[in-house]
Amino acid sequence: MTAGGTRVQLFPTCLVDEIRPEIGWAVVRVLEAAGLEVELPEGLVCCGQPAYNAGFHPEAQRVLLHVLAILDRTEGWIVIPSGSCADMLIHQSHELLREDAEGLALAHRVSARCREFSAFLDEDLGWRGDGLPRREASVAYHPSCHLSRGLGVTEPPKRLLESLRGVESMPVEGQEDCCGFGGLFSVKQADISAAMMNRKLDAVEASGADTLASCDLGCLMHLGGGLHRRQSKLRVCHLAELLAERLPDDEAADG
Repeated sequence: MTAGGTRVQLFPTCLVDEIRPEIGWAVVRVLEAAGLEVELPEGLVCCGQPAYNAGFHPEAQRVLLHVLAILDRTEGWIVIPSGSCADMLIHQSHELLREDAEGLALAHRVSARCREFSAFLDEDLGWRGDGLPRREASVAYHPSCHLSRGLGVTEPPKRLLESLRGVESMPVEGQEDCCGFGGLFSVKQADISAAMMNRKLDAVEASGADTLASCDLGCLMHLGGGLHRRQSKLRVCHLAELLAERLPDDEAADG
């Protein structure tokens, strides 16, 4: 990781850390290319969202407070490559800890420093990829529900994609519709979840895109699994990967 510059913290999320760590490296590469020093705080665990959504609030509070305490000891912005986890730390943490005055104050301090990856690049840094090498791709973008509805982040991912030379953003029918993942929803309501996923995949395939991109790995895993079962050749990737793979080799050497 680079020395100097403005320091930021990476909250990698469980899915990225355990299943697709290359997304985390892509986030680091892009942030470093923007001149930032990226730190990964030690001891981070789940933000507590799965337990919270399942109704296990005391258990969710314990892991959330652990994470908040670690992040509170750091400096700079906290960048999160997931609308879902960002919404948990920025908004839902206040609700979960509303009856714990000390915990709520901690949540407010940390949440004020949290930014979802695409919003941070676009709104805080004004980062654009128009100076990067041209690479052809036709991209269908899937806006995850927590990102667009929970955080209100709708335009930053689109602006970042449009700034990349050679990338054509493909119109997708019902683009704003949920993909059907919804974490535990896909387990508890499997038939409904699968129907929503298939409707989304029909629209993505009809768009003519060769790549499906999103800012949430949960949605990408759900949709990618559906595409795999269809034996589709569509590439599925996180926005950070699309950005990082266009960086010059010297800027993408780490990891």
